[in-house]
Amino acid sequence: MSRLLLELWQTRSCPPLASTKWFRTWAKRIRHSISLLRQWRMHLVIQNRGAKVGKLVYISSIARFHGSLGKLTIGDQSAIGRAEIAVDDAVRIGTRVCINDGVRLITGSHAVRATNWPLVISPIAIEDYAWIAIDAIILPGVTIGRGAVVGAGAVVSRDVPAGATVAGNPAKVVSTDRPAELDYVPSNQSALFNAWIAN
Repeated sequence: MSRLLLELWQTRSCPPLASTKWFRTWAKRIRHSISLLRQWRMHLVIQNRGAKVGKLVYISSIARFHGSLGKLTIGDQSAIGRAEIAVDDAVRIGTRVCINDGVRLITGSHAVRATNWPLVISPIAIEDYAWIAIDAIILPGVTIGRGAVVGAGAVVSRDVPAGATVAGNPAKVVSTDRPAELDYVPSNQSALFNAWIAN
């Protein structure tokens, strides 16, 4: 049994046997069984390519990963939608991070002023509880601080402070009032995980 399946089984909700809630819960689990197999396969594929994946991480079955996945780390209970992650250099995604559909993390570019146009790589770090909204682009060398929010469609070329919200192209800080104490689990928002973990 894969680690993901074991984690879901160990953290599953257990309504009273043969109760209405028990039947509804297992109906949901059966309905999502194909999605669960796709999720298991995605974990298996990227881990076999060297990625370090934490506990109860949700990864869309059509997320795309390129490059050396041995440089990819994903923290516990994070959720990655239909994103594209280019791992030319290290990509570190913290705990309980939400990366929405259409997001691109890019760790490599080219030195446009050099005559031979060499590849230039630089790592990306996304700290705990950060939220990267739909279609945002994170460029090489950027750190997204703890609890920061990157707005939809933003293009981020500079570090984002902890708790800040950035938007636009180029991304600029539009707010710094996010709560310091955060307690949510992005992976549980997926219907697949919710069928197992929700109480």
